Amino acid sequence: MTTLNVVRTLAKTGSPYRRAIVASTRSASSAVRPSSQQSIIPLSNVEAQWEKLSSDEQLTVHQQLEALQKKDWKELSIDEKKAAYYVAFGPHGPRAPIKPPGANTTIFFGTIGAIAVSSIIFALIRSRAPPPPKTMTKEWQEAATEQAKERRENPITGMPLYAFTT
Repeated sequence: MTTLNVVRTLAKTGSPYRRAIVASTRSASSAVRPSSQQSIIPLSNVEAQWEKLSSDEQLTVHQQLEALQKKDWKELSIDEKKAAYYVAFGPHGPRAPIKPPGANTTIFFGTIGAIAVSSIIFALIRSRAPPPPKTMTKEWQEAATEQAKERRENPITGMPLYAFTT
């Protein structure tokens, strides 16, 4: 719904500002409507021209398309149908793409770069770290496992298994 339609709807509801709204609606609608002096914007390539048009010209195109769409759709040309679709659902205004073209490659290489930098930092920290404690060696772990088997320790709690028998 265009701003002009919203203003007209508000004017019909009977609000206390009705006179001011109706007066501004009449002046706005007469200023925006294409007259014989005002050039009608061609609908053949609206997609290329849309961003360059001023808001008044965009409103004029929108009103032209509203008037055209009231006719039978079978009578509309392909260009008029394309223009109507683009104005209604095109990638402009709130539907404009958030990411510019080529952003995916920038994101990909940025991610690869971040992983590379973090890997280098990890390797530097790891190279300067002290050696692991002697209890973390393979021989120590095997000796601890053998000792637990000799004591018949429970592998979950570490308590001797014979403590639970009566």
